[in-house]
Amino acid sequence: MTSTFRRRALASVAVAALAAGSAAGVGSFAPATSALAQALPKTPIEAPEHPPGSFAGIVNKVKPAVVAVKVKLDDSADDDGEGGPGQPNLQQVPPQLREFFKRFGQGGPNGSPQRHSERGAVGSGFIISVDGYVVTNNHVVSRAKSVQVTLDDTRTLDAKVIGTDPKTDVALLKIKDSGTYPYVQFGKSAPQVGDWVVAIGNPFGLGGTVTAGIVSARGRDIGAGPYDDFLQIDAPINKGNSGGPDFNVNGEVVGVNTAIASPSGGSVGLAFAIPAETVQAVVEQLKTDGKVVRGYLGVQIQPVTKDIADSLGLDKAKGALVNSTEAGTPAAKAGLKTGDVIEKVDGKTIDDAKELSRKIAGLKPGTKVELAYLRNGKSDTATVELGTLPTDLKNARNSDDDGFSNDGQPRLGLGLAPADAVGLGTSGVAVVRVDPEGPAAAKGIEQGDVILDVAGTSVSTPSDVAAQIKAAESNGRKAVLMRVKNSKGVTRFVAVSLSKSG
Repeated sequence: MTSTFRRRALASVAVAALAAGSAAGVGSFAPATSALAQALPKTPIEAPEHPPGSFAGIVNKVKPAVVAVKVKLDDSADDDGEGGPGQPNLQQVPPQLREFFKRFGQGGPNGSPQRHSERGAVGSGFIISVDGYVVTNNHVVSRAKSVQVTLDDTRTLDAKVIGTDPKTDVALLKIKDSGTYPYVQFGKSAPQVGDWVVAIGNPFGLGGTVTAGIVSARGRDIGAGPYDDFLQIDAPINKGNSGGPDFNVNGEVVGVNTAIASPSGGSVGLAFAIPAETVQAVVEQLKTDGKVVRGYLGVQIQPVTKDIADSLGLDKAKGALVNSTEAGTPAAKAGLKTGDVIEKVDGKTIDDAKELSRKIAGLKPGTKVELAYLRNGKSDTATVELGTLPTDLKNARNSDDDGFSNDGQPRLGLGLAPADAVGLGTSGVAVVRVDPEGPAAAKGIEQGDVILDVAGTSVSTPSDVAAQIKAAESNGRKAVLMRVKNSKGVTRFVAVSLSKSG
């Protein structure tokens, strides 16, 4: 065996030396050591800070604080389908992905809630205080008649629901028995993509199950709620893991498992966890008030697309465009107006409209924030004292929801007339003809729409529209931003490219 290995090694060295000699254009063999040095170049990659030798030390430290959550369902709980426990409403998930996204607090092998001796289900959770407060998912306990938690030492104890927050899918429980309990802490900083995570939970009722992986992505929006900001992890997560924690290499909670993407219902390496900073903020309010109240600006916003950025003269498509402000709201009182682009909150850059919503919702009513915004190409700031987000979001909206609109030059594919001349109102410019091949049609402008303003200036005649388009072109804009009202009275912003073709 030894001599065979040596012969093979020498043969390998000889082949490497021959290859090196040929590459150099030299007829003789290069020394073996030189050939090996060329075959094994030095790599710039350094050893990882936390080599994955074993996760046993982390697991031994935190596993006693992870619990299995057992729920007896009330009579209103559905046996199957979206909206029931373990299967929340997925209507906002893109249709092509909806069948793959599953909440998995209580799913059985076929996607239906797992049944036990009584009508019930299972999930996971973790203890966050010495007196027995437990974090889990809202969808695990939202229709619970009673709740029990099973500790790592096999004790099963009754618990009560302190409060839930459906918008983030977080729930807080309290173990009824007095005593002291092992607990874990939330991480002090957000994980980075590529960081190790260790997940512990109760998949398919198999409590105390440990899996590991990395953070695959951050900021995922899967359409599950208005404040989606999930961590994506590749640790194997399955039904029953709902509400279970993800730990970093220091044994701190960095996420709470809440959903998976899977064609079969089992793990395919696509799991989604609520970031610890979100969970911690929600839990603090649930513990104090039993409910979550969120900050409220009183604006309708939309993303800044590239076209909109071009029309506003922005270098990058960042920030949140204000579609409308409702009279009497904090934003209106602070002077924010339709067309403003909110770029920062308390000095921190806002990348998009979704981030602004999450940021404001994460603050308590009464908090004063400084908003940096852009108006007509000029930067300004406003201090806003946040109100309380209405329970019914429809009450927070104007009857006219602003969105996007387009311009009306003939080369943009629009025929225009004064709105009052065609019976479509007393202000604005009516769209009486649309070229289906024109830039305006591509942006959704339709016959019967009314253009209210162009580039922030009110218009009442086709010549007003043409003048504003010409001004935008003179300023080097690649697109022009308009506010348009449709036949239902809904207004929106639209950025239309300034085509050079006739």
